[in-house]
Amino acid sequence: MPIATTNPVTGEVERSFQALSDSELEQRLQAAADGFATLSRTTFAQRSVWMLAAADILESKQDDIATTMTTEMGKTLRAAKAEVAKCAKACRFYAESAEAFLRDEPVDAAAVGARQSYVRYEPLGPVLAVMPWNFPLWQAMRFAAPALMAGNVGLLKHASNVPQTALFMQELFSSAGFPAGAFQTLLVGSDKVEAILADKRVVAATLTGSEGAGRSIAAAAGKNLKKTVLELGGSDPFVVMPSADLDKAAEVATTSRCQNNGQSCIAAKRFIVHTDVYDAFSEAFVARMSALVVGDPLAEGTDVGPLATEQGRKDVQAQVQDAVDKGAQVLCGGQAPDKPGWWYPPTVVTGLTPDMEMYSQEVFGPVAGLYRVSSYEQAIEVANGTDFGLGSNAWTSDPDEQERFIQDLTAGAVFINGMTTSYPDLPFGGVKNSGYGRELSAHGIREFCNAKSVWAG
Repeated sequence: MPIATTNPVTGEVERSFQALSDSELEQRLQAAADGFATLSRTTFAQRSVWMLAAADILESKQDDIATTMTTEMGKTLRAAKAEVAKCAKACRFYAESAEAFLRDEPVDAAAVGARQSYVRYEPLGPVLAVMPWNFPLWQAMRFAAPALMAGNVGLLKHASNVPQTALFMQELFSSAGFPAGAFQTLLVGSDKVEAILADKRVVAATLTGSEGAGRSIAAAAGKNLKKTVLELGGSDPFVVMPSADLDKAAEVATTSRCQNNGQSCIAAKRFIVHTDVYDAFSEAFVARMSALVVGDPLAEGTDVGPLATEQGRKDVQAQVQDAVDKGAQVLCGGQAPDKPGWWYPPTVVTGLTPDMEMYSQEVFGPVAGLYRVSSYEQAIEVANGTDFGLGSNAWTSDPDEQERFIQDLTAGAVFINGMTTSYPDLPFGGVKNSGYGRELSAHGIREFCNAKSVWAG
């Protein structure tokens, strides 16, 4: 895949970039090793100053970088601006919290027969981050901010269709004052990833992406005995029970399914509704999905822009057609317009059965699967009936039922009466084929640290 900005509104290439040569890549890897030698010896106080400066830069350049993201992958300008603001928030969060998260942890010295004993968290070194295009700034930042504050350095191999956003990340941390080599963008193809991970100067990797990409990274890292954190796909359930606030549930369901033009790993994708309220919810949900404005993502009133890539739209079209061919019904949407760009309308499909790809696989576009269930037990069976386990939603006003959902939903996160999202304060990640390890919060910053046991007699 060429390294280029291709505007999904028009399908036209706007700017192309040359991949790094082998000698240039070697220089970057050595700069990372040298940068770690410098950064790891700085104090939390100094790193905090730089990270707060990065937050300031993000806020001052919000409009420019938001426009770049919209041009590269098609999210609405409103959503892109919110993404920049979220990144600035994460920078401030880790600037203010990292030292407390990584403070020495005392251990009962007497219990281990020592005069003094504690656990110290130390950075590991250069970490390779392989990132996707759908949240091109946020997904890179939720790795970068904690990694740099811990004293690690970052090597970003971003998706090939968001090169300008990727280069901005490198410029951001350099302008904020971080030492040379602390964070570098590597404009390389995916064919270079395994060799980079095999390099002794690279100590670990994190990936957000597809299940296939995760398996590839995990295999390469395992061969080289290197730590990985993987955030992979999701086919998140959104369960609506009879006691739910149906208007609010339908409103949030629409936002959740179509945020980022439907291209979000943790967006609800399977809407599992109790039969007692199925008709009422379905009517409200379809009406809201049908009312969304599809158009120019730079325009103020647009709700849904184009999909990011031509192949992405082909995949969504194929999944919906597969369901229709096998007996599913389309309640709204379902037909791509005949015009330039990679557009696909908000779509609701019902009558899904296990032989349809949509039943078990993630649909990465504004397409919702609607399921009717007759009991709590059946809702849990359908909700947990995929190989994924990233996020989940349940809507009920019954306190006992809420507690049961928290216990029974198999996922990295359970949101009750609210939309699944990520916060710097909460750990983020999945189970099953949605990956392993955690980003964000104290858990995320410790993923790429050596928990060193200290015993002194």
